[in-house]
Order: sequence, then structure tokens, then C-alpha cells
Amino acid sequence: MDQTLYRKCLVTLSMMAMIGTSMATYAGTPWRTASATFYGDDTGSATMGGACGYGNMYDSGYGVATTALSTALFNEGYACGQCFQLKCVSSPNCYYGSPATVVTATNICPPNYGQASNNGGWCNPPRVHFDLTKPAFMKIANWKAGIIPVSYRRVACKKIGGIRFKFEGNGYWLLVYVMNVGGPGDIKTMAVKGSRTGWINMSHNWGASYQAFSSLYGQSLSFRLTSYTTRQTIYAYNAAPASWSAGKTYQSKANFS
Repeated sequence: MDQTLYRKCLVTLSMMAMIGTSMATYAGTPWRTASATFYGDDTGSATMGGACGYGNMYDSGYGVATTALSTALFNEGYACGQCFQLKCVSSPNCYYGSPATVVTATNICPPNYGQASNNGGWCNPPRVHFDLTKPAFMKIANWKAGIIPVSYRRVACKKIGGIRFKFEGNGYWLLVYVMNVGGPGDIKTMAVKGSRTGWINMSHNWGASYQAFSSLYGQSLSFRLTSYTTRQTIYAYNAAPASWSAGKTYQSKANFS
């Protein structure tokens, strides 16, 4: 390779690493079959919060285009933030032309072992099931259907801006909720670096939250994130200022694509 071109490639790769840009775009998965129901009302107010820990879905940037996943999909919270495209199939309640809609996983649909998986226990393992918000369900079918067969596939999450980090905890324990993740949408591992520390590995707490037992007050914080699906790693440098505090959310410039 020409040495000038080689140096240009090195510079480009270095710049991409510095700003936390993922080099590859997530391509999604093939279509598969599942079923879908809905919970809550037309406003989606009952779907705020959820097992992923995103809190108010409007404040977190997800709105009502969200879904709860059966345990077969939820994967102990590692599916939080993943994006799915769904369309109603093989039902008279499907809208004409079988339009598709995209939703983000924000909650778990727990098993109901008191009912059969084909008669009320829709989220019992190993059944693959989506419990949508009512507004999301009404994008693809008549809500009076109750339950419908669907085709679904994973798709890249299209987000505006960088990953957001919501902080909780205290002086010796940092709990971070990770939101607005693009591309595959999910996180496998995470590490934090204070301006006066090296990289500290964080453990998965639950849903989309990760924790570090370390004193990090008074330091600007950077994060290293690895996707569960693609295993790609990006860096969100100086994502939070030294004046950070629990209860606040900080947005970085880095994101997956």
C-alpha cells in the first residue's frame, strides 16, 4: 500500500476512535414469526417505566413506539434498547397491505404459568411474544383483535445524537442507565474512566443499567461500551463533566450505527 494512503487510513481510524464512531452499520436479522398483544390505553401512560429502567419514555426519547418482550427475547435485560420491525400476518384483523412498524424493547412481559401458553400465558417460555403499547399495536392491526400473529425482525435503531447516560447512586456507587443507543441498540459490557482513574469495569445490574463501586465524584467521566449483538466497542469520552451529580442525564457524542 502507498505510504501516504496508509498514513491517511491510520489518521481516519484514529479520528473515528476518538469520536466514538462505529465503523459498521448493523444489518438486522431475517424475518421470523411470533405473536403480539398490547397493554395500556391509547395514551400509552401505563407503559411508562418498565424493567429496562428508562423511566418516562418521552423524556428518554422512546415515546410510545415501544414493546415488552417475553423472556425468550428479553435475555435478562440484554435485549433492552433493541429495535424490532413488526407486521401483522395471516389475520383478518391485519390492516390492508400489512404495514410494518418499528418499536424499541423497554420492558419485560413476565410469564403467567397459571395459564396455558396458547390461552392467556402468551409470554410463557419458550414462546416468542411482543406485548406492544396500544398505539404501536394500532399501527399494524385492529386493537379489538386482542392477539395477532406477526412477522418480526431486528433492525438498526435510528437515534438522534449520542448515547445518553442517566446517573444514580452515591459517592461510592455509580449506577448508570444507558439510553438512546443506536445501531444494534444493546449493551453487553461497559466500563467507566474518571479523569484521575484508569478504566473500571462495570457490572450489569438489570435491564439497561450498569454499576461501578468506586469513588468518582469530582471527575469527568468517560465510558467504554460494547454491543451485545455485534461485539463492537466504542468510546464516549468526557460524557459527563466533573460536576456531574446523581439524578441527571448526560448525552455523549458517541453512538453505534
